[in-house]
Amino acid sequence: MRAMIMDALAESPEVRDVEAPRAPADGVVVEVFATGLCKSDWHAWVGHDDIALPHVPGHELAGVIVEVGTAVQRWAVGERVTVPFVMGCGACEWCLSSDAQVCPDQQQPGFTQWGSFAERVVLHAADTNVVRIPESVSFEAAAALGCRFATAYRALTGRARVKAGEWVTVVGAGGVGLSAVMIGAALGARVIAVDRTPAALDIARRLGAEHTLLADGSDIAAAVHELTGGGSHVSVDAVGSAQTARDGILSLRRRGRHVQIGLLPTPDGMSAMPMARVIAWELDLLGSHGMAAVDYPEMLSLIESGALRPQDLIERVVGLGEAAALLPGMDAASPAGMTMIDPRRS
Repeated sequence: MRAMIMDALAESPEVRDVEAPRAPADGVVVEVFATGLCKSDWHAWVGHDDIALPHVPGHELAGVIVEVGTAVQRWAVGERVTVPFVMGCGACEWCLSSDAQVCPDQQQPGFTQWGSFAERVVLHAADTNVVRIPESVSFEAAAALGCRFATAYRALTGRARVKAGEWVTVVGAGGVGLSAVMIGAALGARVIAVDRTPAALDIARRLGAEHTLLADGSDIAAAVHELTGGGSHVSVDAVGSAQTARDGILSLRRRGRHVQIGLLPTPDGMSAMPMARVIAWELDLLGSHGMAAVDYPEMLSLIESGALRPQDLIERVVGLGEAAALLPGMDAASPAGMTMIDPRRS
């Protein structure tokens, strides 16, 4: 099969032929029809994650099952499927409690194993992790769910528990941030989107943001407090930096909830937060790490009904070759939406 191969960290990946995978006893092999190019893939490429080389990145995917392991009971060849980017083991206390997204023995395509920037990918513990795609949902829309959209959905519904009428500030209007804008608006929240690029803010307005703020060095938190009459009920850092996390937390009103989605890589694994404000105002700091497969049906039903439209977030579809050229520059890029890869393209 053709795949995008990383032979060394922070060096240009190469698209070439490699041996196709075989299904493990508890897993399936999926022919990849769509896979998202995400900043998390850049984190793996640059070396922020512990990966074994050579490596195939890619963790947001959708496709068709082409091989089924001998122990798999729920799945058959030919079914249209997707998968969360965190695949639980299916046997631990967290998986058995429907919290596979925090499984200590998790597998992650594109990180702990070869991923979906390839014509085929292996999915482990298929009976726990694989999700059926309704016929009315496209492969591209389903692939958009695997990391950014599903993470934003659970961040707002399962973690922050956003209510209609609440103010929600979303810092960053890339793929996950725009997903949060769309979902927040669908929940009836009053959404403020923050980004450094006017084009991304234009899209945020189309997706339901009531206000937009350009991150141009001005005091974002002060602007949010003025717009909301005291601060947001919920903030989301969809970027992952000391500044964006700080902007989100300081934009909150007293007893507000902050959800950290963007990764905050630091040499010691610790990240600075404005804890004096957190303590004095009794703010909640919440992490959000994807969404388990058991939670997908509610989200998929909203997509089938048209209430949520992840396909509207897709900016372009490229082949593996173009994706290999785009990956190294993702830290500096400002995409106004998601880039999808079709590995079957030349």
